[in-house]
Parts: sequence; structure tokens; C-alpha cells
Amino acid sequence: MNYRKITAIFRLELLEKVERKLQTLGVSCLTVSKVKGYGEYADFYAKDWLTSHARIEIFVDKEEAETIAEGIMEAACLNMAGDGIVAILPVEKLYRIRTQSEVPRAGE
Repeated sequence: MNYRKITAIFRLELLEKVERKLQTLGVSCLTVSKVKGYGEYADFYAKDWLTSHARIEIFVDKEEAETIAEGIMEAACLNMAGDGIVAILPVEKLYRIRTQSEVPRAGE
């Protein structure tokens, strides 16, 4: 399968900027959720140390993945601890619920 899943977790206040960047890159489908957690940066003043972040998940053609990841990093970077992460993962299979069939390979 020629698809990749991009998962990006970054500062919630930069969500609109990242969304605009993805639109300029031609990304037509994405999922956004609000998440809490800690990693490189933890809120030691909070009882549970957790900070709020945005998470975007995108399924794209293999050839587009690096460009989109770079666009997310560019839009979400403040050069501070806690800016977030971007992961690119291979997709073994992708199904469309409406048709209950496998999505054709990218490029087919």
C-alpha cells in the first residue's frame, strides 16, 4: 500500500496556523482532536503535569508525506520545549466505511 499516516501533536494555540498551511499544501482530509499529555515539556504547576495540545491525523500518498510533515513543523515551531512531534507511519490497509471496500492504492 502506498499510503502513510501522519500524526502530529503540537501546541493548541497554533492549530489555525497549521490548518492554513495544510490547506496551502492541498491537504483535503484530516482529523483534529484536543489531547492532553506531557513529554519534553510538563506543566509542573498542574496537579497531573498535563498540557493541552492539538492532534492532527492525515492519511496521504507516500510521496506527499515528507512535504506535509515539513509544512506542519514549519507552522507549529516556536523553537521552545513542548513544540510537539510529527510521526509518519506506513499504512497496511485503508478501508472506506461507506462502501465497505479497500481504498485503492495511491496512484491507481
